[in-house]
Amino acid sequence: MARPKNILFIMFDQLRWDYLSCSGHPHLHTPHIDRLAERGVRFSRAYIQSPICGSSRMSTYTGRYVHSHGASWNNIPLKVGEMTMGDHLRRAGMGCWLVGKTHMRADAEGMERLGLEPDSVIGARLAECGFDVFERDDGMLPEGPDGSYDPDGAKEYNKYLRAKGYDSDNPWHDFANSGLDGDGNVLSGWFLKHAPEAANIDEYDSETPYLTRRGIAFMEQAEGPWCCHLSYIKPHWPYIVPEPYASMYGPEHVLPVVRSDSERQNAHPVLKAFMDTKIGQTFSRQDVREAVIPAYMGLIKQIDDQMGVLFNWLEDTGRDRDTMIVLTSDHGDFLGDHWMGEKTFFQDASTKVPLIVYDPSPEADATRGTVCDALVESIDLVPTFIEVAGGQVPGHIVEGESLLPILHGQASDTRRSHVICEYDYSGSPVAAALNADVRDAVMFMIADKTWKLIHCEGGFRPLLFDLVNDPGELTDLGASAEHEDTIAHLYDRLFAWARRPSQRTTRSERQLLDMRTKSRGRGVVIGIYDENDTPLDLTVKYRGRKARPWRDLTGRGD
Repeated sequence: MARPKNILFIMFDQLRWDYLSCSGHPHLHTPHIDRLAERGVRFSRAYIQSPICGSSRMSTYTGRYVHSHGASWNNIPLKVGEMTMGDHLRRAGMGCWLVGKTHMRADAEGMERLGLEPDSVIGARLAECGFDVFERDDGMLPEGPDGSYDPDGAKEYNKYLRAKGYDSDNPWHDFANSGLDGDGNVLSGWFLKHAPEAANIDEYDSETPYLTRRGIAFMEQAEGPWCCHLSYIKPHWPYIVPEPYASMYGPEHVLPVVRSDSERQNAHPVLKAFMDTKIGQTFSRQDVREAVIPAYMGLIKQIDDQMGVLFNWLEDTGRDRDTMIVLTSDHGDFLGDHWMGEKTFFQDASTKVPLIVYDPSPEADATRGTVCDALVESIDLVPTFIEVAGGQVPGHIVEGESLLPILHGQASDTRRSHVICEYDYSGSPVAAALNADVRDAVMFMIADKTWKLIHCEGGFRPLLFDLVNDPGELTDLGASAEHEDTIAHLYDRLFAWARRPSQRTTRSERQLLDMRTKSRGRGVVIGIYDENDTPLDLTVKYRGRKARPWRDLTGRGD
C-alpha cells in the first residue's frame, strides 16, 4: 500500500442508497461494490445538497451549497468565476478529467462578456465544469416536436453504436433504451410499460459497459497524478436493461412500498403538489412499480458487474495501490415511496446516497471495512480530494470538510451538527400548480440524526419528521404544538446557516485577519486627535514636514 497518487471518482445517476446488498437490500446482491466497502469506509449518512441532477452535481463539483453557487436547477448555468474541483486540483498539481456525465450548462453569456473563447483552454474548462474532457456523455438524447433536450447527448456513444452496425438516426433510443417486438416495432423505453422488455442491444454495447471501457481507456494513457471522474448514466431512466439483466428480477423481488394512506390524505400542500404530478400518480400504481423496479434492479446489477470488471483491472495493473476510489450517486429515486416518483423532494429515498471511499494508504488500514454514521455531505468530496492532492483547502471558498480524518481513524465524526439540502422548483410545473411566485418556489431541508425539518417559502408551515421513531418519514409533525421547541431549534440552525458569509470568496480568513491591522501602516489615520495618541512610527510620514504657503507657489496672492 502507498499514499494515493490518483483519484478515481465514480458517480452513478439516480442510485438509491438502499439498493445495494452492503446497505441491506435482501434481493439485489452487489458483491463487487460490497468488496470495495470491505476495503474502505462506507458512510451511512451521506446527503446530497439538492434533489435533482444538475444542482446536486454542481455542489459536488464546487464543494459549495446551491445557495452559494447559484446553479439551482437543471440547465441553469454555473456562473463564470465559480471554482470547481478541477481548478482546485490543478492548483495542487493534479489533473482532473471527465469520462461521462456532468449535466453542467456553461455560462455562455458570462464567458462572452469576459471575452473567453469556448475553444480556448480556459474557455473549454469553464464550459465543462472545470474538467478536462476525455469523453463527455450526459447520457440522454430525447427528441420531441420542439427538438432535442440535449443535442449533444450520447454524441460519442451514438457514433460508437452506428460503427457497430446499429442502424438508426438515434441508436441511443432505438437500441440501447428500447425493446423490440416480433414485428420489428421499437418499444420505447420512455413508456414505463416497456420496462420489463429487454433492451434491443448486445449487453457489451450497452451504456454501462461502454463507459467502463472508456474509463479504463483513460487510465491506460493517463499520466499522473490525476483525478478521473467516471460518471455513469444509469440506473437513471429510461428504465430498461439488456439481457441477461432484464430477466433477473420480477415482481416478487419488489420491496414493499414505503407510504401510507394517512400520509397522502394529510399531506402538506407543497408535498401534495409533488404527489399529484403525473409521475407521482403513475408511480403510486403497484403495476407500474412491478414493471419498473425489476428493470431498475437489473441496471444496478449490471453496474455492479461492471465494477467487478473495473476493480479487477485496477488490481491486475497495480493501480489500486496508489489510487483512491470513491463511489457515490447524485441522488436517489422514490420509485413510488411516499406516493412519488423521481427525486424532487426531501425524504431519504431521494436525498441520502451511497458513499464508499477506499484509501490505499497505510493510515487507512485501521478503518477498512467499517461503517461510519457521521453526517456527511457531497460537498465534502472536494476538500477531501484537495488534501489527497497535497493542497491546502481554501476554507473561504469550499464549504465542505475533508473526510481524511475519518478515513485515517483520527476522527469518528464530522464537525457539523446538521446537513442541508435545497430545491428551487420555480421553473417546474409544480410551481404553476401551486400558483407560486418565482421567489417563493424554494424549499430547504435541515436534518440531524434525530430530526428533519423542511421549510417551504410562500407562507407555508414547515414539515417535521422524527427520524428515530419514524424512520420511514411517514408522519409529518410540522403542525404539532408539542414539537414547537424542536421546530424553533431547527429553524435557528437553518437561519444561522443562511447567514454564513458564503460569497466572501476573494479573501481568505488569514487575509481578513491581516487586514485588521495592515491598513494602519499604510497611512490611514482615523479618529486620532493628537499625534501622540497613536504609535509615532505609524505617522512618521505626517510629522516634521515643511511646506511653503500656496500663494507663494502659485503667484495668486492678494
